[in-house]
Amino acid sequence: MFKHWIWCAISVIVLSGCATFKTLETDSPLYERVFIYSGTRLDWAAIVRNDIALSRFKVIPPRYPIVDLPLSFALDSLFLPLTVSAEIFH
Repeated sequence: MFKHWIWCAISVIVLSGCATFKTLETDSPLYERVFIYSGTRLDWAAIVRNDIALSRFKVIPPRYPIVDLPLSFALDSLFLPLTVSAEIFH
């Protein structure tokens, strides 16, 4: 029974998309991108329905941002050294 719930949770996360990868793989120029905690910020803007913040990312937020938020926070924390250097040197 426990395995069933884990597989359901993984399926929901995978189906919702990952905001971190969406924001880092956008086609917008480097000087227009938001790097540091971009996935977490995109999820939060989608949760609170902040259309101005959503327009800065130029990507569609995940379908279930509340589910994607912990995963995006973890990935953004993992990518933090890379995104800080990208933010400084772009």
